[in-house]
Amino acid sequence: MSTSSVPLSQVPDAAGRFGEFGRRFVPETLMHALEELTEAYASAKADPEFNRQLDDLLMNYVGRPNPLYHAERLSEQAGCNVYLKREDLNHTGAHKINNSLGQALLCLRMGKKRVIAETGAGQHGVATATACARFGLECCVFMGEEDIRRQRLNVFKMKTMGAEVRPVTSGSRTLRDATNEAMRDWMATVENTHYILGSVVGPHPFPLIVRDFQSVIGKEAKKQCEAAFGKLPDEIVACVGGGSNAAGMFYPFIDDDVKLTGIEPGGRGPNAGDHAASLSHGEKGVLHGSYSYVLQDDDGQTLDVHSVSAGLDYPGVGPEHSYWKDAGRVQYLSVSDDAALDAFRTMATLEGILPALESSHAIAHLLATKDQRSGSENVVICLSGRGDKDVQEVARVLGQEI
Repeated sequence: MSTSSVPLSQVPDAAGRFGEFGRRFVPETLMHALEELTEAYASAKADPEFNRQLDDLLMNYVGRPNPLYHAERLSEQAGCNVYLKREDLNHTGAHKINNSLGQALLCLRMGKKRVIAETGAGQHGVATATACARFGLECCVFMGEEDIRRQRLNVFKMKTMGAEVRPVTSGSRTLRDATNEAMRDWMATVENTHYILGSVVGPHPFPLIVRDFQSVIGKEAKKQCEAAFGKLPDEIVACVGGGSNAAGMFYPFIDDDVKLTGIEPGGRGPNAGDHAASLSHGEKGVLHGSYSYVLQDDDGQTLDVHSVSAGLDYPGVGPEHSYWKDAGRVQYLSVSDDAALDAFRTMATLEGILPALESSHAIAHLLATKDQRSGSENVVICLSGRGDKDVQEVARVLGQEI
């Protein structure tokens, strides 16, 4: 636990610092746009009409509040009371829509007509294409060729809603490379384009904005836990790639006496290139405009990474997660591809729910720690998205035909 007198909830500061993490490491051409976004967000946050409009969209368009579901059969397997925060039931099938709608409203306030985004598993791309269609904004989504292969259903959805999906053929052709290309586009078009960044990464104020828009997850869960079992949960578990669902889930509990556990993608094993566990194996460095834990070699070059989940296939993590790790507030662990695939099938057969492969990592951790739990323990899992998008990739990995 941090020994600082400043509550953990009171970061970042005005310069975007989460302790030593965060800040801005960007070319001068982006500084004006980041300042403009900072001012627009501060103004919107204090505007009752902005908050009313966003709340209305979240309730009537997204379908919030979504349930906190007591998973009885999974609880028997896990040796504790398991509750699922059902972000998979949101319109578009994941938590990503919370942030995309909020940033689309900011885009309108700034008078910009074009939106770009990056996506790995496609859920952020679909959410952004959806928000742009809703408001009549031009939309371009950057996506690595490897992720386009893995997530064809989401590519079709984005195109159907009028978005351009621009393939990225450089590097490992995954989320890191898509983010690189989105940054390059933004530098060239910043006067009329807003970049809806999809996770709690990037230069200030993106980690702050995305965390705040995603905090609706934890705020709802807090009320629902009180209603379901009359107190706060003993533990909350969420998957962590860039870390947006975990940040939104954890942040409203960060000053409370609740155990918080983030699960990273352990991939094929601990060797470099076989996983994407930045907090478990990374070093401090700069990636995509922010100082955080990054998977890099001895020369500071970003490493290639791997995860069976396209949404977790990223070599960095949000700076606030790095801050929470070093403060000792959140425990970060990793589970393997195989364990996540087993959890995917276990959830399907026990609860009739296909979880996203991202969320399957959190479920895998819960099942692996069964012997450490008491029957009376209440554990909340953030089910960040549904697994429809992953069934073709799961079938391919398991050698099955659809």
